[in-house]
Amino acid sequence: MRIFASALLVASSLALAGCIGGGGPPKPTKRQAAMIDHVLARAPGAAQPSTIVAAELAFSRAARERGQWTAFREFAAPNAKIHGAAGPFEAGPWLLAQIDPEEAVQWAPRVVVMSCDGALAVSKGRFRNPEGTVGNFVTVWERQADGAYRYVFDVGGDDNPQPPPRARAEEGDIIVTALEVVQGLIASCPRPGAPVPPPPSVAVGEEGKAGAVLSRDGTLRWRWTHGADGTRSIAADYFLDGRWVTAIEQSLAPASK
Repeated sequence: MRIFASALLVASSLALAGCIGGGGPPKPTKRQAAMIDHVLARAPGAAQPSTIVAAELAFSRAARERGQWTAFREFAAPNAKIHGAAGPFEAGPWLLAQIDPEEAVQWAPRVVVMSCDGALAVSKGRFRNPEGTVGNFVTVWERQADGAYRYVFDVGGDDNPQPPPRARAEEGDIIVTALEVVQGLIASCPRPGAPVPPPPSVAVGEEGKAGAVLSRDGTLRWRWTHGADGTRSIAADYFLDGRWVTAIEQSLAPASK
């Protein structure tokens, strides 16, 4: 296992600085680009969780600057799906019919797990909508032919119940804001001539109510289920030091749409 906590802390600081926009996905400032280059230079191999952190932050910034559903269209892979109230559905046609709200949901990742070859990644984090409601999200990212990462699956849900509101700061209070470290997990690469054993089997359940996808190199699997009561669950398992480990496991309340 390789955890780039210090490197990803640098990348997570971009959540405050953001990326400047233009045509297409937002581009970082020169200073931010230098920071990202420094992070990536220290992360060995093709699998670099900091690239997913940067993609998530650029995605969130684009939602704020150019519109929420505009950003969802821009960062979606051609086969992207969103897990809604009735289960996963094709994102493209649905997104084309959506009108950007005046204010977008904002989010940031907390955990990223990647396949050994870096072609597949799953991120988990927290979001806050304009009304102040908070919740969790999980996004699956795939590296495209041009090298860019686009999401292929996205699901999110509000906390139920919502956490109590934060106490308002009084005049004279000293407030210290700490950046959260993003945990980066990378699957172990198989030894030459030693294939990766398949992950443990999981119950598929009703047809169309569950699914699982294994990365091309066989080191990362993500899976989803849709309960009879509308509860949505998603998990990510990765191959680590000769065994399969669950890195992400998230259950979400039924969606409203």
